[in-house]
Amino acid sequence: MQNDIRYEVVKAADSDELIALYKEGGWWKEITTAKDTLPDLVQNSFCFMVVKNSEGKIIGMGRVISDGVSDGYIQDVIISNLYRNKGIGKQLIINLKDYCLSHGLGWIALIAEPGTSAFYTKIGFNEMMDYKPMIFTI
Repeated sequence: MQNDIRYEVVKAADSDELIALYKEGGWWKEITTAKDTLPDLVQNSFCFMVVKNSEGKIIGMGRVISDGVSDGYIQDVIISNLYRNKGIGKQLIINLKDYCLSHGLGWIALIAEPGTSAFYTKIGFNEMMDYKPMIFTI
């Protein structure tokens, strides 16, 4: 399966395929402006990586936001349900991490969704024990 899979850093991607992934991941229920804003989200990410199957269909994605100098934050990691538990998500995270390191970033973080900590720990991420993620809700 992994031989048929391609990981590509992109500055543009098919918005319909990305929207389908976001919906499948349960992150975007009602998408009203996404088609208009997704091109900017892809373009302005420090690294936006898509995963494509042998037919060229996007079956996964992840991105890094960063200033390109110090810190990088991995987010929006989604693998289509049909392709999960095949090592694709693990390889995607490794590729994103390696991209950050190859561009000189010295600090790479992410916020693990409930129930996913073990997945990230196996790849080398550790819990930040004395820190708590926070969000400003608008």
